[in-house]
Amino acid sequence: MTEKEKMLAGELYQARDPELVAARLKVRKLVKSLNDSDPEDIEFRISLIRKIFGKAGKNFWVEPPFYCDYGSNIEVGDDVFFNFNCVVLDVVKVTLGDRVLVAPNVQFYPATHPLDPVVRGKMWEYGKPISIGNDVWIGGSAVICPGVTIGDRTVIAAGAVVTKSFPADVVIGGNPAKVIKNLK
Repeated sequence: MTEKEKMLAGELYQARDPELVAARLKVRKLVKSLNDSDPEDIEFRISLIRKIFGKAGKNFWVEPPFYCDYGSNIEVGDDVFFNFNCVVLDVVKVTLGDRVLVAPNVQFYPATHPLDPVVRGKMWEYGKPISIGNDVWIGGSAVICPGVTIGDRTVIAAGAVVTKSFPADVVIGGNPAKVIKNLK
């Protein structure tokens, strides 16, 4: 397997692989163009969003600045909004359903490293996919950790550190995040 194939499969891989370095460089140039773009040039911003993201539904919007590793591993549904200064380390799939609201400074971290310091010291890493359901609201400065799945209609409170998966129809918050309230 290539390092890219290992990465996408969630296996240990070397991020310094030339193919992966080139892919990150390519998207970073697109992201820089988005981040530096004129806020009134809506069509240009939309064209960049379509080039950066693997799948971008209708009425998808990103407020710059925005940062990601590859972009191609991010899939978002319809009517999704990313507010200022979001980060997605998309070494594996990061999927957001329809009508997801992402507040400023939200961080999606599917990328992770081995706990063994010898293996980690040799610069190995891997990822665990993140999946966000439909009609989810993610509050400002929330952190979504590797392998998390969030059910439909869930609200993630500002500042939450989400280290595990949660079902639909709950409000979660805290560090680590826990259920604060059931919505049904």
